[in-house]
Amino acid sequence: MSTTVDSTPKFVEGVYKKMEENLTIIRKRLGRPLTFTEKLLYGHLDDPAAAELEPGSSYIKTRPDRVALQDATAQMAILQYMLADKDEAAVPVTVHCDHLIQAHKGAKNDLDTATIQNKEVYDFLASASQRYGFGCWKPGAGIIHQVVLEQYAFPGQMMLGTDSHTPNAGGLGGFACGVGGADAVDVMVGLPWEVLHPKIIGVKLTGALRGWTAPKDVILRLLAILSCSGGTNRVIEYFGEGTASISCTGKATICNMGAELGATTSTFPYDVRMAAYLEAIGRGETAKLAAQYSHLLAADPEVTAQPEKYYEHIIEINLSELEPHLVGPHSPDLASPVSKMAEHMAKGGWPTNMTTALIGSCTNSSYEDMGRIAAMADQLLKKGATLKVPLFISPGSEQVRATIERDGILKKLEDIGAVILTNACGPCIGQWRREDVKTGFQNSIVTSYNRNFPKRADGNPETCAFIGSPETAMAYACVARMDCNPYEEKLQAADGSTFTLTSPGQVAEVPAKGFIHDDKGFLAPPVDRSTVAVLVDSASERLALLTPFAPWNGQDFTGLQLLIKAKGKCTTDHISPAGPWLRFRGHLNNISDNMLTGAVNAFTEEVGITKNQLTGESKAVNEVARAYTAAGKNWLVVGDINYGEGSSREHAAMSPRHMGARVVITRSFARIHETNLKKQGVLPLTFVNKADYDRILEDDVLDITGLTTLAPGSSISAVLHHRDGSSEKIALQHSLNQEQIDWFKAGSALNFMRR
Repeated sequence: MSTTVDSTPKFVEGVYKKMEENLTIIRKRLGRPLTFTEKLLYGHLDDPAAAELEPGSSYIKTRPDRVALQDATAQMAILQYMLADKDEAAVPVTVHCDHLIQAHKGAKNDLDTATIQNKEVYDFLASASQRYGFGCWKPGAGIIHQVVLEQYAFPGQMMLGTDSHTPNAGGLGGFACGVGGADAVDVMVGLPWEVLHPKIIGVKLTGALRGWTAPKDVILRLLAILSCSGGTNRVIEYFGEGTASISCTGKATICNMGAELGATTSTFPYDVRMAAYLEAIGRGETAKLAAQYSHLLAADPEVTAQPEKYYEHIIEINLSELEPHLVGPHSPDLASPVSKMAEHMAKGGWPTNMTTALIGSCTNSSYEDMGRIAAMADQLLKKGATLKVPLFISPGSEQVRATIERDGILKKLEDIGAVILTNACGPCIGQWRREDVKTGFQNSIVTSYNRNFPKRADGNPETCAFIGSPETAMAYACVARMDCNPYEEKLQAADGSTFTLTSPGQVAEVPAKGFIHDDKGFLAPPVDRSTVAVLVDSASERLALLTPFAPWNGQDFTGLQLLIKAKGKCTTDHISPAGPWLRFRGHLNNISDNMLTGAVNAFTEEVGITKNQLTGESKAVNEVARAYTAAGKNWLVVGDINYGEGSSREHAAMSPRHMGARVVITRSFARIHETNLKKQGVLPLTFVNKADYDRILEDDVLDITGLTTLAPGSSISAVLHHRDGSSEKIALQHSLNQEQIDWFKAGSALNFMRR
């Protein structure tokens, strides 16, 4: 099925030819072999002859091939795009309606309910897509990253997506990066995408996956090694003979969770497993082109022969020795092999009562994933055994769902008692209407998702979420306990005998008969778009047109109130939670009521509560922020390490800006969130001495000096005015380049672009 122009072989070949032109210039400049990541980056440079190419310090401008928007973030991205007053996007754009569907009773009921509840948002997205020439994937068609893999991704592509798990497309050998909506809008209006030149970590895979070990275990092991910030401003490039043992969709799973490392993106070189996937999905011509241009789609042989010369550093993982893992709770880098889960649970003191298993999401919902757990279900059915906890399954797309139904896989899963949810994000993004436990009940769940922050799945802070492969989630559903290795547990058959699960070994990674194509889920733009009106009701509680932010007044910031000093992990889920708040993603003022509701106050340990320095009262953070703004006071936030980790949601930057934030000071930032703050005109600063975080007191009022001479690498200071009348000065630093300084002065990147 042809959707938009960028799915055609002609478009793909055009990308390859441009890459060759760019890389010819780059090879003359550098005079050395290139890694695969460098080929992807440099092949898409806006000006390969003049770009500065210093990893870790240079900002480079690139020309991505496409942009993908998911419905929760698409609302604000499109509202910003409308401010640019353009008639159509400069690159192909698609919108995917996948985040707003709540999991409750099952696929049909949940989709019908979502279609009614979200009608005005879906109408807005559809009408905007029709007006501006975007492709639109309707509710139920599938999760953005799976649909992109099926329809649009190709080896060598560079794409941006307004979702942090956009790197999923690295499973097809692309450079796919999650960004905030403002970055996406830049590309949509014809500007280059500017990014800090990432360093490159090489991950050498040796051996081959076997037994119960799955592709998911590769990234879980890497998270244990690098942690949630170890990939910041880096690309993870996989290489080595072990890559050949992993399917295309397995590679996508690994790249998908590179977001949990904080990585710019992750990617694999092109191979026959990718070709097999392209053939099965009906894109054989693209596979032929990739083979023809294969010299662009892998590191040069010299790099493979001596990788230590070309990567920042190398991590080696022997797949033959890798064990199944779980990570959690509460952080995706808290890892343990399942063989040591009894010790892991005892050490953490977490609840061992497992209450639910959830399989699917953008991370693990492929045909192969469904085939592996169906083979496990078949074992249980033959023995007359049953699952001990509820099992919810989210297919990644209608193409996957329809194909597993045709091939008998879906029936086995339903026969074992699985509830099949809509082809959507569902519980993975907090869209789960859970009724079996009450808030405050201590329990554990096992998912094949990618994030496990507190309250993320079901809103209950006492639910401990553990992440593993689909097979591991299924195995734990058979025992309903976390303090064991489920693959070694004796299960009871209907006749009273016992048995253990047997690894299904190799199952089909793609269907022998090919995929059933989804012919109904796509809404193409009309040929004549001139009369299409974008539907936004002025009285809506869910959508509101944007007003540009005010520009900087040209002076140092004085008298900034300290809104909150956040302690420990403060992700975008803490700054701007999802779940029920997703319904306000198109209404900046209304969604700002959730601002920092999950942040832990460093002075009181309270969550989402801070002191109003004007009245002395303790209130919800958003209420205090509004009070400061009403009193004509701007304010700032102080954060801890890796502040803004997690989702690409730019609401975590836009809400503070809307509410009066001018500065955020932290020990360190997550990459996407720091960029989002810059785009919205909020000044992101870090302590030169990280210990100065402790010098910020609850009643402080701060001045930020050095702004009148703001320049790349310039010095910034904060003057802390304490309640007792004393003051002290601390050194801060920034990472803004000249263009980003221009954004700050203009009030936002969009303001600067419009000028």
